[in-house]
Parts: sequence; structure tokens; C-alpha cells
Amino acid sequence: MKHLMKKLLVASALASLSSVVFAQSTTLTGTVRDFTPSTNSDFEAGIGGWNPGMVSPTLTGTAPTYIGTGGYGSVGSAASFAQWYGPAAPSTSYAITLNETAPGSGIYSYSNYSFFPIDGQLLGNYAYGHNYHFTYQIAATFGYNPGTGQTFSFAGDDDVWVYFDKKLGIDLGGIHGSTAASVNLDTLFGPGKAAGNYAFDFFFAERHTTGSNLTIQTSLNLVTAPPPPVPEPETYAMLLAGLGLLGFTARRRKQKFC
Repeated sequence: MKHLMKKLLVASALASLSSVVFAQSTTLTGTVRDFTPSTNSDFEAGIGGWNPGMVSPTLTGTAPTYIGTGGYGSVGSAASFAQWYGPAAPSTSYAITLNETAPGSGIYSYSNYSFFPIDGQLLGNYAYGHNYHFTYQIAATFGYNPGTGQTFSFAGDDDVWVYFDKKLGIDLGGIHGSTAASVNLDTLFGPGKAAGNYAFDFFFAERHTTGSNLTIQTSLNLVTAPPPPVPEPETYAMLLAGLGLLGFTARRRKQKFC
């Protein structure tokens, strides 16, 4: 009995230790939309470098509003830009997982120096074995704690805009090489912002060959809406039983009135 108790205590300790040692992670699911230069000339347009101020600093709908003029940011028009995150483009869902950099650190990161989520899919590859022309949109929520210095950092190419409670915090528009930016939410929101859950909106665009980089590091606990639950086997059984009962009742009624 003593040996059994000792084994149980060791197993319990190892289980507790594993929960501390293994870092946590968070998975964010978004939408990838595919383009080609022939479907939207903003893709594979001229390389103009980093162009801040392409979009409105306030998110008023489900996508940024283009406010540039004269082709600023290598964008043909507000209408062509509206297609980037619109419903007409071929699309698919795609998830990325942010892993905790160290156990208990509360810092989550994702890094991909060859970010091509739809190679061989949708409209197909463009060159060099990759599908280079796409956008990626993530809508999530995060918990804000005033005065704790929560941060969000991004590095990559091409265009990236990130809104926090509909306010633009990362502004890396334009066709450019890998570029980095970071935002402290206490600075972005200023004093008086209440603690609570707020909207997080991430917009990415890969518009030019030959590279595609995406790196995120943040102390925010980001959460996207979970997918619809898959019914348990017993739920399927109840559903089938219900359908069988409906069929039996219908047959009985048919026989009654024949």
C-alpha cells in the first residue's frame, strides 16, 4: 500500500509539473482571400515602400476604409481596395497558432518567414511555386487591463493594419520588404479606458513576389469565435430516432386516410 501511495504521489507531482512546464498556446482562425493581377491590379503593382496613412484610423465596418489618393500605396482606387476584404474573392479559412514564448511568460508569438497559406489552392500559384497574391483577415477579442503595458508587435510584408477596439494601432500599408511596428495599448487608448473585452481586427495583404513574412508577438490573450460544435454520437442517434419517428407517423397518417 505504501508503495502504491508513493507512486500515486509521484504521478500527481509529475502531472502538476507538466502543467507548468508546457507552454500555453492560442489559435486564431481567419479568412484568406485570393487574387491575381488580372482580377485586381493592386496585386503585383509597383513597389512603393512603406506608406502610412492609406486607411482610416477608425474601423467603421468589417474592413479598413481606403483614404489615399492618386494611387498612394500602389492602390488603384477605393473600389479596388474594397475588394481586398470583400465577399467576392475566392476564400478559405486558415488558422495560426501563437505559442507562449516561455512557460508563464504571458507572451505569445507566431513567426513564419515563408507565409504562403494557399499554395496550390483557389486561383492557383503565380510564380516560383507559390500563390503570392492574397489577403488574410482575423477578427477576435482581447481582454484589456489598464496600466499593465499590454503590447502587440508585428513584422512582415506587405500591408498590415491592426485595430484595437476599432482604433488603428499598427499601420504598415504599402508594398514593402519586412517592416516592424509595435503598440502599447495603454499609450494607444490613453487614460480612462475601462478594463474589459474589446474587438481585435487584423488585416494582412501579400501583394508582390518574392517573399512573404508574418511575425506576431503579443501579451494579449486573443480569442476568435469557436467553430460550430460537432454533434456527439448520441446526438446523432437521437436525431435519427426522431427522423424515424416522424417517418413512422407520416406512414400511419397516410394509411389512415387511404
